[in-house]
Amino acid sequence: MEKLSDENTLVPKYLQEYDISEECKELLTTLPSEKGWITKHLYQYQGFWFAPKGLQGALSCQKHFQALDTDILLVTSPKSGTTWLKALSFALINRNKYPNIHSNSNHPLLTTNPHNLVPFWETGLYYNKDFVPDLKTISPPRIFSTHLSYESLPKSVKDSTCKVVYLCRDPKDVFVSFWHFINKLKTKSSETLSLEEAFESFCRGVCPFGPFWEHVLGYWKKSLESSKKVMFLKYEEMKMKPYFYLKEIAKFLECPFSQEEESKGVVDGILNLCSFDKLSNLEVNKTEKVSFNVENKYFFRLGQIGDWKNHLTTEMIEHINSITKQKLANHGLSF
Repeated sequence: MEKLSDENTLVPKYLQEYDISEECKELLTTLPSEKGWITKHLYQYQGFWFAPKGLQGALSCQKHFQALDTDILLVTSPKSGTTWLKALSFALINRNKYPNIHSNSNHPLLTTNPHNLVPFWETGLYYNKDFVPDLKTISPPRIFSTHLSYESLPKSVKDSTCKVVYLCRDPKDVFVSFWHFINKLKTKSSETLSLEEAFESFCRGVCPFGPFWEHVLGYWKKSLESSKKVMFLKYEEMKMKPYFYLKEIAKFLECPFSQEEESKGVVDGILNLCSFDKLSNLEVNKTEKVSFNVENKYFFRLGQIGDWKNHLTTEMIEHINSITKQKLANHGLSF
């Protein structure tokens, strides 16, 4: 058996490099590679960058996942509001199963992190090289999450009428949040990733599941082509008008709130239950870890808009804004 280094035993499971399939190992030898943010290398597959275990998860997911028309898929680029979107969607879909949100102390979100309630494909369900999950027993609507680009989604998802909810965020805040997150994951034996080094890589598109702009653009285009299949949301707009956008998500998922529900405060109840202050102060999110071995508290840093102003220089801001304009403006998308 391959001996594990101390670093491998501390790095989250989905970032470990030692336990990947032969198929994945062979593929890695054929792919472009760059220095990783936390793993030794990132590898470019289908135009996007993966850590080895993330790539293995993507390959397994593409091969084995069979979509149902009733499925719901939550998609984000990392650090774009994923935890919030999962919490909101889970509470929304299960509001009849777990009613009386204002007083229900048994709601799963009070005792379980959103990432365990809405599992990732590539870093959760499919990351194990020796195991393919049986998802047939899950009652519909099944709800999953992924960071995969539209290009890398399983064919069955594209061919089905399942719903895709995509949440994006200002790349400046995405970058700063990602940089903080990665440095929390680095082991004591690793050097901290400098802001400047991370920024240079991010702007070149070399970051886990990047390039950011191409990731966003793929789902933006698809939402324009097929608005009934792909809903495109912006984190900043949701933060400013959460009541409105939660209702819009409910409509898109074909489970709209009734006037009676609104009058009884169900929408407000879900928003309160899923708020940053509420979730971040729960005991489960202070002391426990998610299934892929990351401390829950790492998913709750600030949850604010505009923290980039506290980290980026004027030159950095101008550079990333220029890339965003160059990549997205011609497609009618801006932040």
